[in-house]
Amino acid sequence: MAKNKNKGNKKGTTKPVEPTTKKVGEPEEPVKNEEKYMRIQPTTSETQKIKDKKLKAKLSQQERNSREAARAAARAELLLQEEAGYLEAEGLEKTFKFRQEQLIPSLDVNTTSKIFTLDLPQFGPYAVDYTRNGRHLLIGGHKGHIAAFDWQTGGLHFETHVNETVRDVKWLHNETLLAVAQKKYVYIYDKTGLEIHRLKNHSYVDKLEFLPYHYLLATIGSNGYLKYQDTSTGELVAEKRTRLGPCNTMTQNRYNAVIHLGHQNGTVTFWSPSMPTPLVKMQCHRGPVRAIAVDRGGNYMATSGLDGQLKIWDIRTYGCLQEYYTPRTATTLDISDTGLLGVGLNTHVQIWKDAFTTKQQSPYMSHLEAGSIIQDVKFVPYEDVLGIGHQKGISSIVVPGAGEANFDALEVNPYQTKKQRQEAEVHSLLDKLQPDMIVLDPTQIGKVNKLTKADIMKRRKEEDDEKAPNTPEKERKRMRGRNSALKRLQRKKAKNVVDRRVVMLRLLFIKSSILLLISIVFRLKCKRN
Repeated sequence: MAKNKNKGNKKGTTKPVEPTTKKVGEPEEPVKNEEKYMRIQPTTSETQKIKDKKLKAKLSQQERNSREAARAAARAELLLQEEAGYLEAEGLEKTFKFRQEQLIPSLDVNTTSKIFTLDLPQFGPYAVDYTRNGRHLLIGGHKGHIAAFDWQTGGLHFETHVNETVRDVKWLHNETLLAVAQKKYVYIYDKTGLEIHRLKNHSYVDKLEFLPYHYLLATIGSNGYLKYQDTSTGELVAEKRTRLGPCNTMTQNRYNAVIHLGHQNGTVTFWSPSMPTPLVKMQCHRGPVRAIAVDRGGNYMATSGLDGQLKIWDIRTYGCLQEYYTPRTATTLDISDTGLLGVGLNTHVQIWKDAFTTKQQSPYMSHLEAGSIIQDVKFVPYEDVLGIGHQKGISSIVVPGAGEANFDALEVNPYQTKKQRQEAEVHSLLDKLQPDMIVLDPTQIGKVNKLTKADIMKRRKEEDDEKAPNTPEKERKRMRGRNSALKRLQRKKAKNVVDRRVVMLRLLFIKSSILLLISIVFRLKCKRN
């Protein structure tokens, strides 16, 4: 019917405008800040050269999905209304001289309630840890006190005393499970404080780290073994011997899930469960390494040692960017989502701003815990708050500009309900990554190795030749009559040949030598007598 009507249209009448539709495969217009969110660098020209059609289509689709995700994230920037705010001083004032009491009149009621101190002088010093969404707090006293609670509402989950030493505490994938490194073993507790597991393979542990995307609990202690435990299946995934003695300094790179260890000889090693030896070994200090911290982007690392130095490193080039002298050894470090560096020095806590870009002359903020040595500092995710564990309890202070202003509710949601938490747990288990995918450069996963088998074998042969150079041994000069051409040829032929005749001759030579020595000793004794 429509076809006949179109034929009957008179000349000069206007036709209806058809909506423009985007053709399949037609490239979209570029979006502002698109490259900021790109995770895979486009290699369209190289992809077109691939002969395998299935592989070519798969890589093209992968690049297309990555670009679409980057454009969607760039467009969503228009909806991000919140911005990070920092302290600003007027005139001759300095921001590091501001105290928490002076900030309270300028803060709202909700933020003011986040400044508090829990006095627990009997069981300290305390280690602290926050969940990934920053809602729940876990504390562990060195003398056996453990407590977990929703620190924003004040709701206590549980409080117990294990009657033995507690070295470290760590939340697992969410607030329902937690790990505690006690005197001998690592124990797993639930939200109510009920003991669920005892990990006998992890003994004398000093530090704990949890990799949320791989469901791996990493431990290190006085025996010098780095162990990975899969908390979803209960299997011991890997056990690595560091060969560098006891270790009590560990952190993780949240960008690629590589574990960083600080050792007594001043080195920092990077570890992956799929490799028997460290991926990288850096000489960072002249004395033992006391603390390590890595920023969220995985580009910068801060280390402190007993040599009185605080150093900033660029992990991409493994070079030292800045060095700071500390009057006391920095025992704990942490980096916020916005790049603020928290440093625990004896009884002081200092926060440094822009420490990774330029050399700073003074800290951004400073806090004093009078008469109480700092044990642990942790920035709360998505909050302008710093948690401090010290000798006499725990403290919470406000640090303007420390938290990420906008959060992704599909990644971590500080306001999630019980149903949302259950669904997120199921999705994270389905999307769980394998331990073999922990590498220094995660963007290389899924790409094609362009080297042929012949090139790989040639490169391996060259590396083997460099390690073991085939330089002929220089033959030493011998006595007259034993360096003739015939003797040299016989020695060359019999160099790597071991037969029964050669063995018998060697035994006879040894026996004759022993008899000769005995006779000489006997003659000397006779002469003395």
